[in-house]
Amino acid sequence: MGGNRCRRLTGMTATIEIVDTPTDEVISAVARLLPQLSSATPPTASELAAIIADGQTFFVARVDGVIVGCLTLVLYRIPTGLKAWIEDVVVDEAARGSGVGEALNLAAIDEARRRGANAVNLTSRRSREAANRLYQRMGFSARDSTVYRYYV
Repeated sequence: MGGNRCRRLTGMTATIEIVDTPTDEVISAVARLLPQLSSATPPTASELAAIIADGQTFFVARVDGVIVGCLTLVLYRIPTGLKAWIEDVVVDEAARGSGVGEALNLAAIDEARRRGANAVNLTSRRSREAANRLYQRMGFSARDSTVYRYYV
């Protein structure tokens, strides 16, 4: 695993790590966590390795050594600059409300800043009320834009 960052949370300490190589432990944790966010099929070890090899940054959060959350930071360069997106943030239901999501997001923001992005974007369903409150409390602001999706 890459660099460790520790953040003190309410009653616990979360260690935020950048995953360089997806271990069996990481793959197992993602398989347990992702269904709490989405109906998407969790990635295999080779799929997660490809995400990392493509230059995306995959973070995990540990509490007492156990992976309780994850997040993907996507950076890409286009003519208007380096863009950063936070994707697939998920914190285990048992650890929600303890600051793990904030610690993951702060680590991603720090990494985006370190790599030269001047803003970080994310999306969240309206129904994820606690997540939306967190993002607003952290300083994210809603943009006046419409997100479109085309299925291929």
